[in-house]
Amino acid sequence: MTHAPRADDRLIVAMDVPNALAGLKLAEQLGDAVSFYKIGLGMLTGGGLALANELKQEHGKRIFLDMKLFDIGATVENAVRGLAQFDLDFLTVHGDPYVVRAAKEGAAGKDLKILAVTILTSLDRQDLDGALIKDGAVQDLVLERAGNAFAAGADGVIASPQEAALIRALPEAEGKLIVTPGVRPTGADLGDQKRVATPASAIADGADHIVVGRPIWKADSPRAAAEAILAELAGAKA
Repeated sequence: MTHAPRADDRLIVAMDVPNALAGLKLAEQLGDAVSFYKIGLGMLTGGGLALANELKQEHGKRIFLDMKLFDIGATVENAVRGLAQFDLDFLTVHGDPYVVRAAKEGAAGKDLKILAVTILTSLDRQDLDGALIKDGAVQDLVLERAGNAFAAGADGVIASPQEAALIRALPEAEGKLIVTPGVRPTGADLGDQKRVATPASAIADGADHIVVGRPIWKADSPRAAAEAILAELAGAKA
């Protein structure tokens, strides 16, 4: 199947819409401006896997499956092995080393990249205290988790753009991916994100990909919103 030239895949659009039909409509609106989509847990019961497969196989899009898997090693390995058969691009797991190692075993022989979640961008120190996470500044914990995940074989990490530069500076981060949610165009509503940056600054600080959802799919013209972000990225220096 012949596809149009790939758009700038540094922009990943989060399909945080209710179901696959809404996702297909959004993809149609965005057209060839966007080549990379994130499909997460919120879409799982709404046909998310079918949508991921259709966008990949029929429309030539890249797919980031954001499942944030976390379980015993054998279960994670089996789950990843099952998901890897769909020929998708990125999959998230929690950044605990044993989870990362199990996921890499499940993805063996496939091109699926395993991305480790460090600390969710919606969390701050008070949230971590409530979850009984050890003391320390959020940035320090993100760096420690990122380093441990890389050592366990992760292909990359998910981290706030505010930590991207620090992670990129880690020796273990050489050749690894950094994907940043919590990116908001200048003037956009922060929503539930607490650690944010603009698209250009996230890329300049070392991110390989940025994930943007609401500022695009809630816009009057999603394509125009995506193109504005792409224009900002075009001027960003990595």
